[in-house]
Amino acid sequence: MGGMEPDEYRKLAAVEDTMGYFRALHGHVHRALARRHGGRAARVLDAGCGTGGLSRRLAAAEPAWTWTGVDLSPLACALARERVPAAEIREADVTALPFPDASFDAVVSADVLYHVPDDALALRELARVLRPGGTLVVNVPAHRWLWSYHDVATHALRRYTRGEVRAKLAAAGLAAERVTHWNTLLLPLVAARRRLLPAPRGGSDVQAFSAPLEWVFGTAMALERGWLGTGADLPCGSSILAVGTK
Repeated sequence: MGGMEPDEYRKLAAVEDTMGYFRALHGHVHRALARRHGGRAARVLDAGCGTGGLSRRLAAAEPAWTWTGVDLSPLACALARERVPAAEIREADVTALPFPDASFDAVVSADVLYHVPDDALALRELARVLRPGGTLVVNVPAHRWLWSYHDVATHALRRYTRGEVRAKLAAAGLAAERVTHWNTLLLPLVAARRRLLPAPRGGSDVQAFSAPLEWVFGTAMALERGWLGTGADLPCGSSILAVGTK
């Protein structure tokens, strides 16, 4: 994860352990990885690790996994090292990963590719360091019409469609097992906040919310998680989760 303002990384480190969006995202990533690698030793790369929230949560859930994180931001790497001391954190670009071919059993890139000018090159790099039969999990923002102050504040370059994600996975030599929207039930609220109301003073929507709001968010995310757990996809939502194999 590169290209964000320092304040955005500090905000992220402060809220990603408790904010409903991140709890849900990390839960989706965990389930996707656990289908093949749960409960056994696996080397996992968090490509664009930010301040380490994903590695921190999943390391507690899967103690047999060994985590490596890379990020372009020195500040993000420093925060990740503090928050996930057991992980190896390296300052690096996701388009030029400092690892040999087939180094990892699984690779995660959560809310990263939309920052990268050449996302196709980044996906080829993620595929390169993935072992044959390994799992890649990618999360990206959806719907161009949802572009707003949040994208500007986080230095986003694009939002995606499911068709684009499938095509990019295929171009990188990966088979798309699943490409689904999520954060569907809250999409009307997200759209209203971002399209109709003034931008928050903090810049992005990464912030701590009140307990009642977090309960609403958590309930909506739990319902979606149950639906996605049946194998059914969601047709719209503010994010796209993709699972690919090599």
